[in-house]
Amino acid sequence: MPTVKKLVSFDSMVAEELEMVSAALNITQKELIERALDYYFDHTDIIIAQKISKDVEDGKESVYDAKDVFSELELDV
Repeated sequence: MPTVKKLVSFDSMVAEELEMVSAALNITQKELIERALDYYFDHTDIIIAQKISKDVEDGKESVYDAKDVFSELELDV
């Protein structure tokens, strides 16, 4: 996967902890940040799924049967 550069600023205490934790784990700060973001994104996926489920339950979101969607799109699956 291609690498994309991002410039971020951290509070000095967060930056110090990032340095300490990456040194303790013997990984780069970049790798630690990537791991932390992967973990966070997995966590937020759960939160989003729960919100969508609640919206469906509350009638704010509609759910369609796959067969009906395929039929509407004239797909033979």
